[in-house]
Amino acid sequence: MIRLQKEAQLTGHKASIFALSPYQKSSDFLSAAGDGWIVAWDLLNPELGRVIAKVEGKVFSLCYLSDVHKVLAGDMNGGVHWIDLNNPRDSYHWVHHKKGTFGILSYNDDIFSIGGDGVLTRWNKKTGRSMESLQVSYEPLRSVAVDTGRDLLFVGSSDNSIYALRTEDLSVVFRVPDAHQNSVFTLHMHPDGQHLLSGARDAYLKVWRIENDDLDLVSAQPAHWYTLNSLAFHPSGAWFATGSRDRSVKVWDAKTFKLAQVLETTRDGGHINSVNKVMWSAYENTLISASDDRSLILWK
Repeated sequence: MIRLQKEAQLTGHKASIFALSPYQKSSDFLSAAGDGWIVAWDLLNPELGRVIAKVEGKVFSLCYLSDVHKVLAGDMNGGVHWIDLNNPRDSYHWVHHKKGTFGILSYNDDIFSIGGDGVLTRWNKKTGRSMESLQVSYEPLRSVAVDTGRDLLFVGSSDNSIYALRTEDLSVVFRVPDAHQNSVFTLHMHPDGQHLLSGARDAYLKVWRIENDDLDLVSAQPAHWYTLNSLAFHPSGAWFATGSRDRSVKVWDAKTFKLAQVLETTRDGGHINSVNKVMWSAYENTLISASDDRSLILWK
């Protein structure tokens, strides 16, 4: 069994927190919010958050590149910010997507971004230049995950579909239409490499077995009352957590996909507004949740 308890609640952001990312050490992480602040936190001294960058507009997505010590941030206007932490003056900003940059993913030497314009773009990690773009859908792209074993990108869209694309040339391998009843807000590869998990505005959690040219639905369950915003696996791969607009964080068994624990507002001291992002740190098995209530909660 796993049992999480609230350890601390971190404040400092002045708006809803939408994005989390690992940072330099296992005990470090980054948060980004509607205030445009990117804040570094250390789980060894969690009360000492430090603003390391500020951008104009709400930040919806975040990715730390450890090899070049840069932070990539996607904003509400479709911008992609390349923030050089070694030489801040060398930072730059591309207005690229339209209607928001909802996801940024690093894979090998490439960066992939997805936007509210339905476009997926490949960027060169070294030069920071866009290399190619694909109009995947005419509805917003809301989530992206990579299957490293098959070199596939899975993209979730507001047209309710999940797309599979080759990382090499961005060719569409297959599409699963009506994967959910609403926008697919989160996708995550299972550590076993054989399954993809998805969550959506319809509040369903779905588990898919990855086939050569399709996704085979293994299970589907109403996981929350409202939108399932985010999903993250425990470092061991034995558990995963989900965060929802219903204000709760739930913990699940990654083998049986059964509910193990609910972390809620009144009983557990949880969030009082939508949980927008969850991330599991390797440091002391700490689960981090980010919310519209402008706070982060550390669960151990």
